[in-house]
Amino acid sequence: MIASLSMYDRPETAEANDRLWKAIRSHLTDAPRDLTRDADVWSVWQSPELMLAQTCGMPYRTRLHHHVRLVATPDYGLPGCPPGYYNSVLVAHHTQAAQPLSAFDGASLAYNEAMSQSGWAAPFAHFTEHGLKIGPRTATGAHRESAQAVAEQQADIAAVDALTWALIQQFDDFSTNLTEIARTAPTPALPFITAPNRDPEPIRCALSQAVAQLSAADRGLLRLKDIVFMPAQSYLNVPTPPQP
Repeated sequence: MIASLSMYDRPETAEANDRLWKAIRSHLTDAPRDLTRDADVWSVWQSPELMLAQTCGMPYRTRLHHHVRLVATPDYGLPGCPPGYYNSVLVAHHTQAAQPLSAFDGASLAYNEAMSQSGWAAPFAHFTEHGLKIGPRTATGAHRESAQAVAEQQADIAAVDALTWALIQQFDDFSTNLTEIARTAPTPALPFITAPNRDPEPIRCALSQAVAQLSAADRGLLRLKDIVFMPAQSYLNVPTPPQP
C-alpha cells in the first residue's frame, strides 16, 4: 500500500504531515504505516497499490482521471478563493514592486514543470486574458526553485501556488527579495486520489475526521481548514494550455 502527501511536504511541515497521516490511517484498515517520500510522483499516482495521494489539477485532468478515483479536495482557506479552490501568485524581484502587470509583457518565466496548473497553466491563462505574452521560459522542477530563481534575478517572474507562497514567506529568507504582482483566477485545489479499484468514500471520511482531530498548531502549519468534495468535471472544465 502507498500513501503520499508530497505536494506541500517540506522539512518544516513533515512532522505535521506525519501526524495527519497517522490520524487518517487510524480510521482505515490495511493502511500503510508510513508516508512514501522521495518517490517518483507519477509512479505513486498510477500505482495499483495507491491508497491516498495528492496530485495537481492539470495531471488529473490530462492524464489521470480515467485511471484513478477522485477522493476529495482540501480547503486551505486561501484569500480570494472559494472553499476548495486555490490560485497562483505571480512574483517578481522586489525592485519591480508597484509595477503594473503590463510592465511584464514578454517577461521571462521560471516555472516548475509543464504539467503544472499553478506554475504554468495559471500564468499562461492570466497573461492571455490580459493580452500579454510570456517570454523565455525555464523549467526549475519545483515552485520553491522558481521563486528562488526570481529572487536571484535569473528570471523576471514566477507563478507559485498560493499555499506554497505562504510557506515560502514563512520559512525562506529569499522571499524578502520578492514582490507579489498579481494573483490568478481560482481553480479547484490539488485533489486527493486513490487507485481505481478502491472505494473513495471511506478514505474521504477518514480525511475529514483526521482534519477535524488535528491540533490547532498542525492545522495552522498545514493551513488545512477542511475537506470538501467537488465533482471531477470541476477539474476537467479548466482549460489546458499549450506546452511551454
